[in-house]
Amino acid sequence: MIRQSLLSATVAAFLTPTAAGIAFAATPEERGHEIAVEVDARDLGFQDSRVAMQMLLKNAEGETSTRELWVETLEVPDPEEGDKSLTYFLNPGDIEGTAFLSFTKILEPDDQWLYLPALKRVKRISSSNKSGPFVGSEFAYEDLTSFEVGKYDYKYLGDADCGGMTCFMVERYPLYEDSGYTRQVAYVDQQEYRIVKVEFYDRKDSLLKTLDATDWKEYLGQYWRAHKLEMVNHQTGKETVLVFHDYEFRTGVSESNFNKARLDNIR
Repeated sequence: MIRQSLLSATVAAFLTPTAAGIAFAATPEERGHEIAVEVDARDLGFQDSRVAMQMLLKNAEGETSTRELWVETLEVPDPEEGDKSLTYFLNPGDIEGTAFLSFTKILEPDDQWLYLPALKRVKRISSSNKSGPFVGSEFAYEDLTSFEVGKYDYKYLGDADCGGMTCFMVERYPLYEDSGYTRQVAYVDQQEYRIVKVEFYDRKDSLLKTLDATDWKEYLGQYWRAHKLEMVNHQTGKETVLVFHDYEFRTGVSESNFNKARLDNIR
């Protein structure tokens, strides 16, 4: 799911900012990679989480609709795999019972399945459709996987002001096939290494979307989560806002919950 280091964990060891010498990396590519490794390392060890969410959809004319859902995430310690997430829609009635299961991979296509109650069947999301919109939102299917360092190449672009903070600007280039993006520019705050903003460029290298992550809170003395994500599509004028509340961590969620055979029977 959306793992909110944002937008989140596959390295067995890492170099800290002082030990790694982030400020002294030999090349912009090496420095960008080191920043990404630190982002990932700061979010390791949360084990699992559950959160309630509101999804607000806004079209170009300003008309809105709201959905209620919850998301469970299971951290996968295997360095060859990414995290697993399960999303379930509670309302409104036309989407109630819709369930989405995602297994993040590194360079292989992510495994993703969508259960549609109206069709009474589970649909596998093909690798060629990862750039498509998730249930009518401005989030693509590929936006909903956890952040894994090995999914991208990186380049440090410099520092920038972002909401009163100083951020690293890190360009990242998707390495997995069928990505809808040529590149992304992530803004990482230099104190907590949170990804507070991401700019997405389409296959023509035009700015497509911007994601802003705000209202941050710290959990378990270590794990930062944004409680508001705003994705704006600059080409269509549409917007999707996700508002999170009632975060729970280390609930002991069973891996058996993340089973495509259960998608039609979740309560």
